[in-house]
Amino acid sequence: MSKVSYYSEEGLKKLKAELDQLRDVERPKASQAIAEARDKGDLSENAEYDAAKEAQGMLEMRIAKLEELVANARIIDESQLDTSKVLIHSTVKLKNKANAMELKYKLVAQSEADLKAGKISVDSPIGKGLLGKKAGEEAEISVPNGKITFEVLEVTRE
Repeated sequence: MSKVSYYSEEGLKKLKAELDQLRDVERPKASQAIAEARDKGDLSENAEYDAAKEAQGMLEMRIAKLEELVANARIIDESQLDTSKVLIHSTVKLKNKANAMELKYKLVAQSEADLKAGKISVDSPIGKGLLGKKAGEEAEISVPNGKITFEVLEVTRE
C-alpha cells in the first residue's frame, strides 16, 4: 500500500521534471554507456560494463521511486488550509524556549524539504512534533541530541 504525499503545485512540477529528465535523458545515456562497455570485449572481466550496469540499476530504482511518488501525489490548495493549527504547507513561526531564538519554517512533503529555504519535512522529528499545534502552544520535540521545546508563535500560509 503506497503512501499519499501532499505537494504544492510547484513541488509536483519539480518532481515531474526530474522524472522526465531521468526517463528521457539519463536512461538513454545509461543504455549507451552499457553498449559502449559491451563493445570493449570480454564481459566477465569488464569493470566498466559492471559499473554501467550498476549505474543503470540505480537509475531505474530512482525512476521507479519517482513514478510511485508522482502516482500518489496530491496537490494541496493552500488557500483552503486551516491556519488555526499547524498542517502540511503551513508556515510556522517558532521560538526556541532554551535560547529564545525565533525560527520560521514551512512544512512540506519530504521531497520538497530544503532547510536552507526554510522548508522542513512533515516527516522530520520537528515537523511531526509541530503538526496539530496552535499558536500559543508549546511543542516538546525529541531530536537526536535530546529534547527541544518550541513555542508556536504564529501559523500562516505563505
